[in-house]
Order: sequence, then structure tokens, then C-alpha cells
Amino acid sequence: MLLVRGNGGGTTLTGTVYERGEDPPSFKGAPDEDAAYVWICDEFYEVESGGSATVIDGREINVAFETPMPRGFDTRERAVEAAKAHVRTQFARVGVPENDVSVEVVKAEPREV
Repeated sequence: MLLVRGNGGGTTLTGTVYERGEDPPSFKGAPDEDAAYVWICDEFYEVESGGSATVIDGREINVAFETPMPRGFDTRERAVEAAKAHVRTQFARVGVPENDVSVEVVKAEPREV
């Protein structure tokens, strides 16, 4: 599995690309089990009230989370490209400019659940 980690605004967001032969999480809305690569990560956005308070880029904001939407891909390259774009988009949704977000890809061993 690959961890795709974005850093920006003083916080970090990490999602996972499950590779061929690994078992991605299975739940309602999960991609077809035949997908070679599966990307899954939180989705969030700023709200005026409610949500969870967090500090991003030196300011306290409220963030609401959406149900993660796993996506399946045929190639590792396409999965990683989509993962990087997703991470940058999440930061943009809370006001962190794309140029201020660094993204790294780290190989990790799958964990037993």
C-alpha cells in the first residue's frame, strides 16, 4: 500500500492507495473489487458552525467531513496522480493554496485488521 501524505497550513492529510493483491476496505460504495488500485481518503470542507474545530494556516476554522469516496484505477500512476490531486483539493477547500502543499508518497506494509 502507498500512503499519500499532504502537508500544508500546519496540518497533514494522509490517504491510502491499495495496490494489486491487497484488500482495500469493503463497505457500501467501495469500488469494484476488480480494480487493480484503490484510493481512499477523507474529504472535508470549511463550515461556519458545527463540525470539528481545527487550526489551519494559523487560523481556527470548523471543518466538516464527508464519507470517503473510494476510487478504483487500472494503473498505479493514475491512482497516485488522482491521490495527489485529491489531497491538494482538500487543502484548497480550507483555504491553503496549492503551491503551499507538499505531497509525498510512502510505501507502507498493509496492516491486519
